[in-house]
Amino acid sequence: MVLLRPVSALALLLPLLAARGDVTPHNPIVSGWYADPEIRRFAGRYWIYPTTSQAPADAPAPTLNARQRAMRARAGIRPAFLTQTYLDAFSSTDLVHWTKHRRILDTRGVAWAAYAIWAPSAIRANGRYYLFFGANDVHEGEVGGIGVAVADRPEGPFRDLIGRPLIGGIHNGAQPIDQFAYRDDDGRLYLYYGGWGHLNVVRLAPDLTRLLPHDDGTMFKEITPPGYVEGSFVVKRRGTYYLMWSEGGWTGPDYRVAYATGPSALGPFTKRGTILAQDDRVARGAGHHSVIAEPGSDRWWIAYHRRPLAETKGDHRVLAIDRLHFDADGSIRPVVMTGR
Repeated sequence: MVLLRPVSALALLLPLLAARGDVTPHNPIVSGWYADPEIRRFAGRYWIYPTTSQAPADAPAPTLNARQRAMRARAGIRPAFLTQTYLDAFSSTDLVHWTKHRRILDTRGVAWAAYAIWAPSAIRANGRYYLFFGANDVHEGEVGGIGVAVADRPEGPFRDLIGRPLIGGIHNGAQPIDQFAYRDDDGRLYLYYGGWGHLNVVRLAPDLTRLLPHDDGTMFKEITPPGYVEGSFVVKRRGTYYLMWSEGGWTGPDYRVAYATGPSALGPFTKRGTILAQDDRVARGAGHHSVIAEPGSDRWWIAYHRRPLAETKGDHRVLAIDRLHFDADGSIRPVVMTGR
């Protein structure tokens, strides 16, 4: 005889409620300190790939090789960067209940990355899953930058694909961090990235192991909008490309998300306004976001990180999801933060 586990009425209703738009995420959506969430949809589930964000005392000791230990000996590294040596992921069918997938990538699988593994961006191509990530908080002449890892499943485990950074230098003044992979309607693959107030976009080869020149022959095209600091994201809706990014200081009250619109994935983009900012009744430091539409609908969500009101440590950030609304003219309304 087979014993069946009882199923609650709520569990049976959740898929129907989600389809009707009646389910609201509970913020913060998961426990723990995380930041820079990228939300995707793979294999019938929503996936969030965030940066691990925690104080040094909260983090386990990483496993490092000799080269990585030498990298970490560099003076001036923020202690919290030394704890950012791995990535977790989360998946959900309804944006409410999330499953944690531990250590989908860590320094044991990337020989050249020793710390500061940031802002993963995932994309499916060639029947596999590719994860772009920044590592080592590089400055001029240092080893590190944007790497790419590959896995057969969206939860990994991911392994380093090319054994070195895909982008390891400073081009147009942009630090190689905060990468975002985007597939345009014509199949072209782009990678948007950049810190230090500069935003570049590069073309990716179909195998995602190298860069291709743009049609004008350039490799690193700068498209920095006014006020840009970090954390770019692009979507296309009803023929319009929306470029979004974070402004202000990531630990300060002015951290926020702005957006621009343009006619192509490369722009030119015209700045439109701010769509996410802190709310002193809910949380501070809201930014570094991503957005997604529910399948077959024009119902949009924004995933982002924020700092609870009671927290003063810069790295104590949590993940949240709220509705993103477009007006009839295509403009984006300011996001109303919910939860605690």
